[in-house]
Amino acid sequence: MGIISANPGAGQPPRQSMDLDSDMRILVIEDDAETAGYIAKGLRQAGYFVDVAEQGGDGLFQAIREPYDLAIVDRMLPGLDGLSLVKALRSAGQQIPVLFLSAMGEVKDRVDGLRGGGDDYLVKPFAFSELLARVEGLLRRPVGSRRDTVLRVADLELDLRSHRVARNGEPIDLKPREFKLLQYLMEHQGQVVTRTMMLEHVWDCHFDVQTNVIDVHMSRLRHKIDSDDRPPLLHTVRGIGYCLRAPS
Repeated sequence: MGIISANPGAGQPPRQSMDLDSDMRILVIEDDAETAGYIAKGLRQAGYFVDVAEQGGDGLFQAIREPYDLAIVDRMLPGLDGLSLVKALRSAGQQIPVLFLSAMGEVKDRVDGLRGGGDDYLVKPFAFSELLARVEGLLRRPVGSRRDTVLRVADLELDLRSHRVARNGEPIDLKPREFKLLQYLMEHQGQVVTRTMMLEHVWDCHFDVQTNVIDVHMSRLRHKIDSDDRPPLLHTVRGIGYCLRAPS
């Protein structure tokens, strides 16, 4: 069960507005719903996109499938324990930074966690301010090989580090939200991406799926990347969502 410091000055998430254009994504793998919710709320208020997995197996699948910038992993998880999860991640070639969060606080526990593939180890109970500081420290480290830094679909390229987009070598000027939307589509190239998926992963919100915010952004994005008689890459799947794929 998750244990949170009750010290109001140290344990409460910071009350600051979320940076809606942040593209840092964090995966919280924690089976205690109260602890997971507390961490997720605080990180979102600090400007991060956050997903939560309650089972070890689900967390491993999510961490391999999605391009996260950092994972917070509890040691004692149902199904697949946290240490085995991180070892499996490393065996799969995933170099995403991992912060272990656990009530297992003996020296041997911490050493096992760090030697097993963790980058940092925080013992429960904890102050949220310390967790946030550790997250920030891990995210300041070089990206390295934890994910590809340039995404490509046909002649379209998106550079995650420089935030530059080009098609056939010609620069394309995108707003932060358009960049994030295109990034998500390119990460799922060839797949049908639903409006609900885009709302959850690009906006980190749960709007009414009938809103036209996605259609508006997609129209602007299509105008920028599929203009000038270029072979279209963005395709509408009527009644479902969109698909970004190379010309056949």
